[in-house]
Amino acid sequence: MLNYQFRLDTAYKRQLENRLKLSQQLGNVQQVKRLLAILSLARGIGIESTASTLNVSEESIRSWFKSFLHQGVRGLATGKSTGRPPKLTKFQKKELAKIIDRGPNEAGFSGMCWRSPMIQHLIYERYGVYYSVQYISQLLRSMGFSYTKARFESDHLDKEARKRWLSEKWPEIMSLAAEKNAYVLFGDEASFPQWGTLSYTWTRRGRQYSVKTSGKRKSYKVFGLIDYFTGRFFYKCTQQRLNSVSYTEFLQEVLTKTRKHIILIQDCARYHTSKATKEFFTHHADRITVFSLPTYSPDFNPIEKLWKNIKKDHTHLCYFPTFESLIDKVEDALWQVANAPDAVLELFGFYDDDSMEKRKAA
Repeated sequence: MLNYQFRLDTAYKRQLENRLKLSQQLGNVQQVKRLLAILSLARGIGIESTASTLNVSEESIRSWFKSFLHQGVRGLATGKSTGRPPKLTKFQKKELAKIIDRGPNEAGFSGMCWRSPMIQHLIYERYGVYYSVQYISQLLRSMGFSYTKARFESDHLDKEARKRWLSEKWPEIMSLAAEKNAYVLFGDEASFPQWGTLSYTWTRRGRQYSVKTSGKRKSYKVFGLIDYFTGRFFYKCTQQRLNSVSYTEFLQEVLTKTRKHIILIQDCARYHTSKATKEFFTHHADRITVFSLPTYSPDFNPIEKLWKNIKKDHTHLCYFPTFESLIDKVEDALWQVANAPDAVLELFGFYDDDSMEKRKAA
């Protein structure tokens, strides 16, 4: 099969690419295809593959190439488009949203990550509507989507236990809290390493942001509890290991700071469920009632978001030349949280009545 092989000099290639961007912005689908065809042939891609990718006939590719040889870029021009370019209808947007929810694989793509060019292609192939790739993100936001980082979900996750927690355990906890006028405290621990933590940040294109590190393998650890009703934050910092002894010492201190009954909600970390910790709970059964979250369900624990926010706002990308500098930074951040109960209360959105109803129905 005859294929055309030719090269474009850098200046002419840039001219074609600029014309392509303009055609995309104007929604001129036909000219976009013609320009893409020429650029594809210039990269050594065959006529058959180019035609298949652009969903046009091989004869069209040959015709466009001949016009380009005779007249250059002018030979690829199309008649002026009449009226505004077509847009998706409300029904099409609803259908598109369902396709996106099901994932790229269900839509015929090989990967599992949606990218703007993929959705651009999907919209054109299914609905015959062409949006520039730069507009796709704006379109998706208007449809209720956001560009977020995916999270892992353990294949050990017990979906039935999670449903029971929402439909049975949580109502039981709320009823018990009202009966005993108790705190409902979600607990967890965090570790802040002296060697630092990295995160995303804006920087000049082609440059990678660098952060100094001491390389010291020490970390400052924090036990924490946050109350569902008041936003009160109990915490204790330690350089000890996180184990049954340090955990029960923290809980003992909390008991001295309030006379209220405590409903403690915790995950199933070993030192939360060890023999020594269970003996502590038995000894203080008149003061503490314990509930364990479903396994592999950190999203059910609002204090996880508190740790994430502290690291994001106070310690990510920071340099800690000494362990004392780390301690100062962490304790200052914790003090700010302890004095902002309204901000803590915002972490409990997961357990709002509307959110709970949606999760129970899911």
